[in-house]
Amino acid sequence: MGVIAWIVLGLVVGLIAEKIMRSSHGPVITTLIGVAGALLGGWVASRVFHVANLQGFFNLSTWITALCGAVALLAVVDLATGQRRGLGSSRRRSVRR
Repeated sequence: MGVIAWIVLGLVVGLIAEKIMRSSHGPVITTLIGVAGALLGGWVASRVFHVANLQGFFNLSTWITALCGAVALLAVVDLATGQRRGLGSSRRRSVRR
C-alpha cells in the first residue's frame, strides 16, 4: 500500500476505534493511532496467528486487523492519559432524592 492509502486507512480505522471506545482525540492523533494500530495489528497477526502478509487496501482482513490494533492501542492511550470512557468503564450517575 502507498502512503496515501495508509493515511486513509488510519483515519477511517481511527475514527471507528474512537466510536467503539467512546473516546475523543483530534484528527491528527486519530490518524496516527489508526496507522500505528494497523501496524500493531499486522505485527500481532504475523507473530501470533502466523499470517504471512495482509492482502491489500480493499481486503476485509486488512481492515479488521487494523481495527483490532487501533482499538487496542487506543485503550492503552486512554489508560495512559487517564480517560475512562472506554468499553469497560462504568459511569456513576448522581441519584437525586
